[in-house]
Amino acid sequence: MLEVCVEDGAGMAAARAGGAARLELCVALDLGGLTPPASLLALAAEQSLPVHALSRPRPGDFVYNPRDAALVRADLADFAQAGLAGAVIGCGSRQGLDRAVLAEWVDHARHLQAARGVPFSLTLHRVFDLLDDPLEGLEIAVELGFDRILTSGGAVRAGEAVGRFAALVEAARGRIAIMAGGGLEVGAIAALRAVGVREFHASCRSPVPKACVDARLIELGFQAGRGRQTDTARVAAFAAATA
Repeated sequence: MLEVCVEDGAGMAAARAGGAARLELCVALDLGGLTPPASLLALAAEQSLPVHALSRPRPGDFVYNPRDAALVRADLADFAQAGLAGAVIGCGSRQGLDRAVLAEWVDHARHLQAARGVPFSLTLHRVFDLLDDPLEGLEIAVELGFDRILTSGGAVRAGEAVGRFAALVEAARGRIAIMAGGGLEVGAIAALRAVGVREFHASCRSPVPKACVDARLIELGFQAGRGRQTDTARVAAFAAATA
């Protein structure tokens, strides 16, 4: 199945039109994604597709102090209250996942799930790609009760890590889904499917046409360059390759 990462209403519409099966909602994709605002959560809740929202309170690393951790906990409540289908979270460093913080978040999410009476899916995000020992990280994710791991296999582009994906799928043994994402191209999907990957994640963006760019916005610092937007045709190509 195909999950498309979007950061605005136009992206949601383009992903849906192109045949995405699920959306990941965030903002600031050029920074790897940050937590979306309440207004976007409300719009996402109106979509006909399941939506998982990213909770990442700041750019940079994933070593969180108590203030950061509290923000993620609050985000989880906001996502559940908005009626979204799940959340994307992660905490740790190269030395390993922060088991204590993650356990607290997962426990909180499961209580929210019980309170609303419907499933609330949890994805461990690409902090996983920083780990010196990803197989240990996989076992911790399984132990904590995550539903899936989003990973590029530790590579800049997921298609460059087919062998690592094979090892992860084998180690997972069906206990947790391995979702390939991060620089993913359509041409890499067949090889990833061949080693057992069944979920794929991509932003499916293309550069904004030059004719649609206001140079004054760039000049005043309101926009950085041409930017990129979710491309329905690219979503359709990914959807066809993952079908």
